[in-house]
Amino acid sequence: MLDDEPRDADGARTILDADALGRTLARMAHELIERNADLDRLALVGIHRRGVPLAERLHALVAERSGVEVALGAVDITFHRDDVAVRGRERPRHAHPVVRGTELGFPLAGVTCVLVDDVLYTGRTIRAAIDALLEYGRPARVQLAVLIDRGHRELPIRPDYVGKNVPTALGERVQVEVSEIDGVDRVVLLDGGEEATRA
Repeated sequence: MLDDEPRDADGARTILDADALGRTLARMAHELIERNADLDRLALVGIHRRGVPLAERLHALVAERSGVEVALGAVDITFHRDDVAVRGRERPRHAHPVVRGTELGFPLAGVTCVLVDDVLYTGRTIRAAIDALLEYGRPARVQLAVLIDRGHRELPIRPDYVGKNVPTALGERVQVEVSEIDGVDRVVLLDGGEEATRA
C-alpha cells in the first residue's frame, strides 16, 4: 500500500504521472537493448488492450536509441482465459471480453518474444498470452515486460522487465491509463472493490 502519495478527489493515488510514465518506458527500452544482443531477433508483442500501446511506445524508443526497428505484434488472449468459459448451462463468472485479434506479421522461430502488458497481478493473463502465442509458432525465448507489478501472484510468473513494483492490498486496484485509449497518461491506485478480472 502506498500511503505517501497524494490522493485525488475520487480517492485515487497517483503512482506515475505522464512524465514519470515516459521516463519509466525509456528506462525499460534501455534495458531491452542492453539485455538483447541481437535486436534483429527481438519482437515486442503487446497484450490487448493497454499492453499494445505500451509495446508500440517501447518499439519506438528502442528504434530511437539503437537504430534497429524490432518486430512488433499484438496478441489477443480472449479464447485462452480461464475466467470466461461457459460450462454446461452456467453463465460465465464475468462479462465476456471483446475479441480484438492477434497480429504477428513475422515468424516466431528463433525470435525472442517480449510480451508487454500494463499490470502484472495473478499471472493468469500472462499464462493465457503464452498459450495464445505458442499457437502461432515456437519462439526461441519468451520474456515479459510489465509497466506495473502489483504482486499477489497465483501462478509462477516472473517479469524480466518491470517499470515499477507497487505493493498493494487485495482490495486495491491499479489503473493504467494511456493517451491512445484513455486520452491521458497516468497510473493510479484506487481503494476498494476487487478487480473484475484477475490478471
